[in-house]
Amino acid sequence: MTEARPDLVIYGSPISPFVRKVAGVCIAKGVDYAVEPVNVFNPPAWFTDISPMKRIPVLRDRSVAEEGRAGTIPDSSAICGYIEKKHPAPALFPHDPAALGEALFIEEFADTSLAVAGGIGIFRPIFFAISKGEAPGLDKAREAWAEKLPPVLDCLESRLDGRAFFAGDAVSIADITVACVLMQIALVAEMPLARWPGLDAHFTAMRDLPMIATPYATAETIVRKALPTPFDLT
Repeated sequence: MTEARPDLVIYGSPISPFVRKVAGVCIAKGVDYAVEPVNVFNPPAWFTDISPMKRIPVLRDRSVAEEGRAGTIPDSSAICGYIEKKHPAPALFPHDPAALGEALFIEEFADTSLAVAGGIGIFRPIFFAISKGEAPGLDKAREAWAEKLPPVLDCLESRLDGRAFFAGDAVSIADITVACVLMQIALVAEMPLARWPGLDAHFTAMRDLPMIATPYATAETIVRKALPTPFDLT
């Protein structure tokens, strides 16, 4: 007897915050999914055919098609919008137009500005170097922590404005995305956020939710094999 396979397959790496973002949406909605690894630095031809930007994640909905481009969606934001439409409850995109606009902005801001400052600026110089047997780029990471990340965190603190959620009165795609990208930094570095008390409280609350904690645990298991202890960048 074979086990039933989930309809939704996320192609990518559990280490990616964007893969974890999609996984978190699935968990929040109680939708089964599977993550199938793809080496984005040397992707197979079938993957480049469904990922025009050669990035992860890409979603496949097996209920649409088992192979080829049909039933596939590249880009985490597009994927999350698709899952929301197909599995609308609980809603992760606010109904109120103003709240929806804010949620979509924060999602984009986290996917770009926060991901560049924290992911490219901190995670990559440390973990990519260690993965290749090289010394971690701590000077670059410390520069990002001291100079590039604070203005981004200032913006998030201001937009959150002491509220429990970034948009509306419940967890939304904005909260999930911010938490996943911040957790990317936490994989390799300590995360003192006392300077941003509202964001600190938000991060503390979000990181323990199954939608964030479960995908993160998988990523952390992988990263800790190469990096047993996160660095102090302060």
